Amino acid sequence: MNRLPLGVLGAGSAIAAGAVSYSTLARDRCLHWGSTPDEVSRAMPGDLLLAQPEIVTTRAVTIDAPSGAIWPWLVQMGPDRGGVYTYDWIENLLGLHVHSTERILPQFQHLEVGDGQRLGSSGPVLRVAVLDPEHALVLASDDGHWSWAFGLYPDGPSARLVSRNRIALGDTALPSRLAYKYLMEPGSLVMERKMLLGIKHRAEHLHATTPDPTPRADAPDPSPVETLSR
Repeated sequence: MNRLPLGVLGAGSAIAAGAVSYSTLARDRCLHWGSTPDEVSRAMPGDLLLAQPEIVTTRAVTIDAPSGAIWPWLVQMGPDRGGVYTYDWIENLLGLHVHSTERILPQFQHLEVGDGQRLGSSGPVLRVAVLDPEHALVLASDDGHWSWAFGLYPDGPSARLVSRNRIALGDTALPSRLAYKYLMEPGSLVMERKMLLGIKHRAEHLHATTPDPTPRADAPDPSPVETLSR
């Protein structure tokens, strides 16, 4: 009777142990990084676009800026647009032509329902399915297998940015399903965490360095001399 080498058995055991550990200990944190239980269970715009997904991720971050200061960064996202604020070198290895900007780009601030962009030369086409300025932006793939929602929820002077992916694997073969679960899910956390923190950094920096045009309630009225001198 042939016996497997001890090295093969050891590697197989390690892989099995890692898979079990991920499924039981780490997967929930991977899929729900930064989000609260209420955010995970809360319905978001676009949920009904893909009613029965196999995979749902809900990840979130608090941004110390109002929704209006965050929204422009979301609107301009995309390949050959403002980028996706994550690891560009990884995105570009996949041929996505991503170059994340540090500025608000006026030419990419006009978005309409139905606008689409392809992820790479052979990737899925994502189209704007829901557009609710300063509240929600939802993208959905033409093949019906993926919806990606961004929700902005005011939290005092700050806002919570919540990102939700809903993915249907359809008739994907078992090996591909396993690869998605154990490789793509952790990989998506690495990229999306960087993206959310990238938006946070940009929105907070711009908000902190932009003068507030709103006059203070306790500011004295300008004197006649001051008015005439303007």
